[in-house]
Amino acid sequence: MTTELPTTTARSDAELNLPVLGMTCASCVNRIERFLNRTDGVAEANVNLATERATVRFDPARIDRAGIVATIEASGYDVGREATADASAGEVEAADEAERAVERKELLTGAIISLGIGLVMMAIMFAPGGPPWPMVDINRWLLVPATIVQFVYGRRFLVAAVRGARHGEANMNTLVAMGTMAAYGYSLFVTLLPETVMAAGLGHETYFDSAAVIIGLILLGRWLEARAKGQAAGAVKSLLKLRPDTARVLRDGGEREIPVDQVLVGDLVRVRPGDRVPVDGVLIEGASALDESMLTGESLPVEKAVGDRAIGATINTSGSFVMRAERVGRDTTLSQIVTLVEHAQGSKAPIQRVADRVTGWFVPAVIGLAALTFLGWVILGPEPKLTYALTSAIAVLIIACPCAMGLATPTAIMVGTGKGAENGILIRDGAALEHAQRITAVVLDKTGTITRGKPAVTLVKPMPGIDERSLLHFVAAAERGSEHPLAEAIVRHADSLGIEAGEGTGFEATAGRGVRATVDGSTVLVGTGPFLADAGVVTAPLDAADIGAASGVFVARDGKLIGLIGLADTIKPASAEAVGRLQSAGLEVWMITGDRSATAEAIGAQVGIGPERILAEVMPADKALKVEELQAAGARVAMVGDGINDAPALAQADLGISIGTGADVALEASDITLVGDDLGGVPTAVRLSRATMRTIRQNLVWAFGYNVLLIPVAAGVLFPLAGLLLNPALAAGAMALSSVSVVGNSLRLRAFRAT
Repeated sequence: MTTELPTTTARSDAELNLPVLGMTCASCVNRIERFLNRTDGVAEANVNLATERATVRFDPARIDRAGIVATIEASGYDVGREATADASAGEVEAADEAERAVERKELLTGAIISLGIGLVMMAIMFAPGGPPWPMVDINRWLLVPATIVQFVYGRRFLVAAVRGARHGEANMNTLVAMGTMAAYGYSLFVTLLPETVMAAGLGHETYFDSAAVIIGLILLGRWLEARAKGQAAGAVKSLLKLRPDTARVLRDGGEREIPVDQVLVGDLVRVRPGDRVPVDGVLIEGASALDESMLTGESLPVEKAVGDRAIGATINTSGSFVMRAERVGRDTTLSQIVTLVEHAQGSKAPIQRVADRVTGWFVPAVIGLAALTFLGWVILGPEPKLTYALTSAIAVLIIACPCAMGLATPTAIMVGTGKGAENGILIRDGAALEHAQRITAVVLDKTGTITRGKPAVTLVKPMPGIDERSLLHFVAAAERGSEHPLAEAIVRHADSLGIEAGEGTGFEATAGRGVRATVDGSTVLVGTGPFLADAGVVTAPLDAADIGAASGVFVARDGKLIGLIGLADTIKPASAEAVGRLQSAGLEVWMITGDRSATAEAIGAQVGIGPERILAEVMPADKALKVEELQAAGARVAMVGDGINDAPALAQADLGISIGTGADVALEASDITLVGDDLGGVPTAVRLSRATMRTIRQNLVWAFGYNVLLIPVAAGVLFPLAGLLLNPALAAGAMALSSVSVVGNSLRLRAFRAT
């Protein structure tokens, strides 16, 4: 089996995927997208917080890469280092992971130091029996470590906030910077001007400890978030680990082991038992069985012989063979799968628009609420008014971070599409993932989708006086010179039974009727009833009814009927189970085919599709019309096919699903590609879609609900009722926990199982 995969875009526009540095929340994403989408020459921009990348579709005649990078930088963010054009997917991933590892280390170091300093400050400030020294002296001692935390480890927030302010924008960094600088600034005023503070009747309490702990907790939250996002992206890492590092190439009369990136198209590669196939190619010597489960989901090894294709990264379980490399580097099936998965993980689902609309005004609204909170406490609050006003306003700024909203959808899509890839299901983008959970009907093409797509012998009926093996011997010998699919099926069946049958002599073929050949000195005819009748052979002893709905050929030897061979396009082993799983999921399952009704109904009966849901004798051009009719009746339709004639129907359907062994055009028209060649991935894709969308809804409910409930608490709504105020440090911890909780909930999808 070989798999031809589509490119990530079929449009004439160019596409650029860039790493973006400095994003922290959904507001960052919205800002960059706004800048890009209003730039001349940019057709569409999609920025993903979870993958930290921007995918830009653009017209190269109107804007180039430098212009796109300049636009991102103008929005206040930096573009990370890109891979070179000839870098492999593994090298790109390794470089990205190295950068992320450095970032995680910096976050953790900053979190530990900031929290350590802040907690020591708190221990001094809230020591039993009161501070051990005069507050004026304590404040001076705390100023230095507090300043280090604020402007060294908190510098990232301040710089990003200033960048946003220059462009009239506010984001999570703005909230953190305003909150911590308010606490630090007030504390600095108290420390440097104690006489003025006393004259104003204010206390000497400072908030250096709160500012340090807030910065430490937010850095800790980002570290936890970064770790979780790394786990969410594990599917791509797992796929890349499948590729071997080296290959054994036959060159210059010898065998050499070279890095897999140096294998060239046309190279002869030896694969020994236990090795992973290094690249895609075709066997030219030897035979074996390949474990393709990591790419196709097929649990049993697939037998391979000379002429069969081998997919790179699959495991050679038995014999040794030599293959000719046909696809190397970025052209291999594995690399294309990685590209598709990365594209899907960086895409957005339509449901993301809800969060995008909210976060567009969320941060400015929070700043306004914090200002109102401060004024409310100053005007209406009890003494010490300023203390209550400051702590409550800071708590509102800190707890209202929209990080969780920005991560709610992309992290779930990242895990969901990655999990699909692990099960041989390639999901084009987030929209396809969302649409899959809405379908109500599934239309299955028959030939090549439900069935194997090629005839097989289903009946061998010899006349009295001859046994099955002898009958097959004569037929196989006569047909071995024919290229007709029915002839190939008969020869293949005889060979599988170990029947020795050489090639007959004097081979003659009559198109659409049959063949004549001499086998073991006898004249053998194989063909239709009229073909044999024209040769004077009576076929009456055997009736076409003996083969039911299948095709069949009569066989005569020296003018005498000796048997009948029945052939049919047999169903794939997983088809019946897949149909049953779809029906159990509450979906209507239809079959569509150009075959006659009797044949279609016979196949339908084998897989559990009743005649009322069989669309037979449908011309290829009319398949899309049948899908449209179902849609007009109110169904949300998924079309599953594998051939060129399925492409219009795949495009017309609400969701197009193609079998991975199908034609390129069918794959281009599809939303989901099954790398394997059976239907088992269809119900799995539906279940995965439903699980992913359920997770996204849970994430959004948590993200929105968190802010709706806790912003009033931070503002002090519980103070008149229970005398409770939310400490800013606790607000920072709750904010960090909200983001980690959303990512953690998405990670639960990693437990998804195909069956």
